[in-house]
Amino acid sequence: MTSLHSNTSFHWSIDELLCWLLRGLAAIAGTIVLFIVIFLIMEALPVLRHVGLPRFFSDPSWHPAEGFYNLTPMLWGTLFAMGGSVLIATPLGILSAVFCHYYAPLALARPYRRLIELLAGIPSVVYGFWGLVVLVPLIGEIHPPGPSLLAGILILTIMILPTIALMADAGLANVPQQYIRGAAALGLPRWATIRGVVFPAAKSGLFTGVILETGRAIGETMAILMVCGNVVQTPSSLFDPIRTLTANIALEMAYALGDHRAALFVSGLVLMAMIIALAIAAEWISRGRIYG
Repeated sequence: MTSLHSNTSFHWSIDELLCWLLRGLAAIAGTIVLFIVIFLIMEALPVLRHVGLPRFFSDPSWHPAEGFYNLTPMLWGTLFAMGGSVLIATPLGILSAVFCHYYAPLALARPYRRLIELLAGIPSVVYGFWGLVVLVPLIGEIHPPGPSLLAGILILTIMILPTIALMADAGLANVPQQYIRGAAALGLPRWATIRGVVFPAAKSGLFTGVILETGRAIGETMAILMVCGNVVQTPSSLFDPIRTLTANIALEMAYALGDHRAALFVSGLVLMAMIIALAIAAEWISRGRIYG
């Protein structure tokens, strides 16, 4: 009896230790994020005090040497590139996961998954280099100059496709088999089962994949920098060169000084605000639709 009591106490102490360890790690992660936000704010404060926030969206252009700090063209470039790539990659990734689970033979499904995993591990600079030497010239033959919003959308689509595909694959794998067997017992065809049973059961995992791919699309730098042309303008067509907020920081931080440097930190704050807005929207949608 004493031995049983001591074993129970030991297990309780291990559980409590693990619980406090996880709490500590969560607190560390939250603190790091908080410090990053504070750092961005402190570095951006000089130009915000001197120039003011409204001018970052109302100045004639982005020319920090002349005192112009308009971020709007680069913000639109970021949103267009992100939005276009997510709209293309999401259905492709989800349908590829459906193919692996419900249509492909096992001998094909396994190597296909390994290929997707390989795509997820390729460095972004490799994607950018491929886009620069292959994709951009192809677009240039259709509509000069080649480096453009379309090139950015296509290269981002390829980069974020593994994220949504792998998350969708994991979500579909977690659908209880009794759901599938029940649908089969009712005589539902395969696609009707997928559409009416599998997708609703896996929507939490699918939605998580969309959020993760969107976050990566917003934060991508090197590949976008290499294929989009880096012209500060609001694009009027898919073939116009653009510059994103991340590419602008990477291009100009090495030589920026004074208000120019602080303005680049304002760009970082805008990007952080976009990610926070994405997280808030994800939480709101998940509470209202997935768990509600």
